[in-house]
Amino acid sequence: MRAMRATGAMARASHPLPALAVTAVATGLAFGTDRTMASALLATAAVFAGQLSVGWLNDLVDARRDALVGRTDKPVATGELAAGPVRVAFAVSAAAALALSFASGPIAAAAHILALASAWAYDLGLKATAWSVAPFAFSFGLLPAFLYMGQPGAPVPPLWLMAAAASLGSAAHFANVLPDFADDHATGVRGLPHRLGPWPTRIIAAALVLTASVLLVFGPPGPPPMLALAAVPVALAVLVTGLALGRRPRSRAAFRAVMLVALLDVALLLQSGAAAT
Repeated sequence: MRAMRATGAMARASHPLPALAVTAVATGLAFGTDRTMASALLATAAVFAGQLSVGWLNDLVDARRDALVGRTDKPVATGELAAGPVRVAFAVSAAAALALSFASGPIAAAAHILALASAWAYDLGLKATAWSVAPFAFSFGLLPAFLYMGQPGAPVPPLWLMAAAASLGSAAHFANVLPDFADDHATGVRGLPHRLGPWPTRIIAAALVLTASVLLVFGPPGPPPMLALAAVPVALAVLVTGLALGRRPRSRAAFRAVMLVALLDVALLLQSGAAAT
């Protein structure tokens, strides 16, 4: 029973939902390329290991701040999980991510290593600076590069695909900060969204996910399919409605609208990514 509780706590400390979400997107993109099945599986494993390392490092670095604001969902901050095992888990997952990346070749591996270094830099301090969005744009923008350059011939993905991924990652940063404004203020975290304020953050998040939608619909060569074309006005309507409802006190409508359009963008990303190969 104790071992099961420790395993559950370790899983929660890894930020499992973002890790699984990014890995799911990477899986769809990898299997949409000309990689072999084995190559696609190894690339997916590299992304998953890297995401686990980012989550565990985040909980280690933020343990003191999380404890100050009473975050009961953070096992390291509550003392449910000691820091030592999480450090080991971070080191093992980071090493696994680096090793697995080289199965895709040195050029693709370099893209993934740079993406991970950027994400670790965010955890280690960039999150509290005016440059807090940069790691999200950089790391997400490099994800298609890692997955595409692991194909035979190491082709570079189209710029519109990398720009769409960067826009989506940046939107995730602005949206994810919204529920934590008060806690971050109490612990002295002042990333770019905190410096801009809640309403500019909502608007920027909405603009970024809409930008991703436009890039994913109109970026691929040829006329966009009717279903994809309909995504842009749908996204715009959802965002406008969310921002309007979000003016009410304590409303999370704007945050939810951004998340809904982000899910739509993920579907477009997988479709457009396959079309780009």
